[in-house]
Amino acid sequence: MKKTILLLAILLSTGKAFCQTFDLHQMLSENKLAASPGHEIKPMQDGDKKGITGTGIIWLPLQFREGTVELDLRGRNEFLKSFLGIVFNTADTSTYEDILFRPFNFRHADPVRRTWSLAYTAEPDFPYDKLRKENKGRFESEILPNPVPEDWIHAVIVIKKDIVQVFVNHMEKPSLTVKRLGGYHGDKIGLYVFGTGTPGDFANLVITPAKNDN
Repeated sequence: MKKTILLLAILLSTGKAFCQTFDLHQMLSENKLAASPGHEIKPMQDGDKKGITGTGIIWLPLQFREGTVELDLRGRNEFLKSFLGIVFNTADTSTYEDILFRPFNFRHADPVRRTWSLAYTAEPDFPYDKLRKENKGRFESEILPNPVPEDWIHAVIVIKKDIVQVFVNHMEKPSLTVKRLGGYHGDKIGLYVFGTGTPGDFANLVITPAKNDN
């Protein structure tokens, strides 16, 4: 019930027109997903989670500016190696906004590291180290309750003209709310695993563009 109420509230607050469900597993088999250079995408199934696993940016075949992105994702409990989420407002592989999860920080013994579990950046002008130094605590946050690093997490990412909010594991309160930075770059959107070695898993993707994004 809480999930349904939350989703309805988000749809109403952002003025959504329709939602589109993406079967990532099938899209991969039909060659509808594109990996960034030097990376690859593979099919994945874990119980009821049927999707894909990969690294780099996995480009989706649609244009997107504002709206809601809902998905299940799973990283690895590998220190300083597992970073995954989405990119949007994207021109290319170096110019974009992103939301990134760091599973290795979810339940870290260091309370400061736990506050780095979830982050927003706007590359290349506003990388995480610059934001962390100049705006401590504004563009990163702890996720409460703290997820298990190896488990799947459910994320609802609400992207508006000026702000981004991230709701994790069906919580009614956002885990992160940030002011967007960097200006407009492009309409590409993709799933994102930072780095080259440690993959991320994605399933159950639903994207709902805002009415003015059709």
